[in-house]
Amino acid sequence: MTDNAVIVQGLSKKYQLGVLRAAHGRLGETLWAALTDPLGRKRGEQETEDFWALRDVSFEVPRGSVVGVVGPNGAGKSTLLKILSRITEPTSGRAELHGRVGALLEVGTGFHPELSGRENVLLSGAILGMKRAEILRKFDEIVAFADIGQFIDTPVKRYSSGMKVRLGFAVAAHLEPEVLFIDEVLAVGDLAFQEKCLGKMGEVAKDGRTVIFVSHNMGAITTLCPMSLWLQGGKVMGFGASSEIVPQYVRAFGRDMTTGEVVIEADGRREAQISRVRILSSDGEVTPVGECSNSTTIEMLLDVRRHLPGLYAYMEVRRPDGTVVLMSDSLDTTPNPLDDLPVGMNVITSTIPSRTLAPGKYDVYISLACHTGRDFDVHVPGIVASFRLHDYQSSRGDARPGFFSTLLQWQATELSGGGK
Repeated sequence: MTDNAVIVQGLSKKYQLGVLRAAHGRLGETLWAALTDPLGRKRGEQETEDFWALRDVSFEVPRGSVVGVVGPNGAGKSTLLKILSRITEPTSGRAELHGRVGALLEVGTGFHPELSGRENVLLSGAILGMKRAEILRKFDEIVAFADIGQFIDTPVKRYSSGMKVRLGFAVAAHLEPEVLFIDEVLAVGDLAFQEKCLGKMGEVAKDGRTVIFVSHNMGAITTLCPMSLWLQGGKVMGFGASSEIVPQYVRAFGRDMTTGEVVIEADGRREAQISRVRILSSDGEVTPVGECSNSTTIEMLLDVRRHLPGLYAYMEVRRPDGTVVLMSDSLDTTPNPLDDLPVGMNVITSTIPSRTLAPGKYDVYISLACHTGRDFDVHVPGIVASFRLHDYQSSRGDARPGFFSTLLQWQATELSGGGK
């Protein structure tokens, strides 16, 4: 028997861009094509192009290892896990898995929408090859971890995205697969649930099971994963100790920060979406570089497509290693300015006061949620925007360590009586 739980050799995945657009165009485009091309020739054949999501990826994961997968959006991380989970076929190469596999790749992955939560837990265990008695032994623990007790017999199609991800993680972590794949789905849950999941992943790792964990949280990667795989552009940029790979990735990604404005591709499936994020200086200039002695404003252009009472925004400011140094949501302001926004484009701002953050580079993570009895998530996976602060106004300048740049007041008072 091999000592490796995962063996990947020359794995590649190619997609053809433009095919779906040509085959399923809008009615107006179809009519226009019929008018301009009366012979009825197929459109789009010359418009297609090959896109390699993965290109010649090779690595091996020993049994009982916990491996983080890092890389920017579009690097091929999710594609890799889908191939390893047998959801997607590779174009070339091969992937060997040794052991019972569990995966949590997207919200509700593997759940049958018409079945209840209870039935889906039993079904998931059966798919993993577990006996019913073995599943039932873990059942109460799964329900307690997911915190959906009263809804366990409700069809999963009525679950919010948050409920689905809580149950999905609980099933994946508690039904004891020998190899566990986890994509960046934890962003859907609230901060307390994320911390609970990370704690459970630590327990799973100590049990000697193999875990492959995709995340943009460098703090979680370095804490949980002794080894990391760095993907970029579908290729392996590095594979080895996280203490070496993560700093290399962070330094490389930091060089990409060239503008204070990020435009996010529109997704028509969302009920609301952040379509642009800008970093503004205290005088309103769009810039990725600021000064500790001045305020920094994060400006979001929010496209509200349906009336959403109870809407609120959540923001984290992190260091490049994933450490959260500042968290805020719009509920910090009373009344919540995002509650009951009009349909259309809305400008949302959140300002970090002067002398708050220490000099250094920071990444901004933003998501939206609703307080209406159900969740919906428009989280933009990974880093939404980045900025850097310099300190030109204090004696230590950019050499000031720590999280904050607050200038404390010092005072000296002569003790009367000469100290006697």
